[in-house]
Amino acid sequence: MAKPRIGVRERLLDTAEDVLLGEGAGHLTLERVAAAAGVSKGGLLHYFPNKLALVRAMIDRLVEQMAIPVDAEPGAAARAFLIGSVEHPHDRRPERVAAALLAAATLDPTLLQPLREWYETFQRRLEDDGIDPVRATVVRLAADGWFLSRLFGLAPLSEPLAGQVRDHLIEMTRRAPRSG
Repeated sequence: MAKPRIGVRERLLDTAEDVLLGEGAGHLTLERVAAAAGVSKGGLLHYFPNKLALVRAMIDRLVEQMAIPVDAEPGAAARAFLIGSVEHPHDRRPERVAAALLAAATLDPTLLQPLREWYETFQRRLEDDGIDPVRATVVRLAADGWFLSRLFGLAPLSEPLAGQVRDHLIEMTRRAPRSG
């Protein structure tokens, strides 16, 4: 079966992430990304007038991909965040996140502002997720830590421990409804 075609803009973003991951932030240039994507520099400039715009688009795409569906069930947001953070051990999401964050932090830390705002909004949502806000926050912080552990290869969890930890964290999102 043929792979679905992706648009030029998405291909440029994917290629920029690949350059960052494979060659490092010092090699992220518009020329390098255009060449690696098989697009003229003018074609790249049509979408991204400069490197900051390219990195900003990488961060914006990351934030869009982090959307958590709205569900009225208590603990649903915490569960969705946990599952989205740790459920896919063989995908490239952690690498893509690392590439976007590395580029932003290297070029201009203010580019991380959309991600900071997403986290602030999401934290407020967690605190009103229908379960104890401390419990919901512990699950978020554990998911962030697990994600970073996997990202940097810091004592990654093996099975069956990973499944047991995941199940325990999911259980934390189902018990102890908010008192009040």
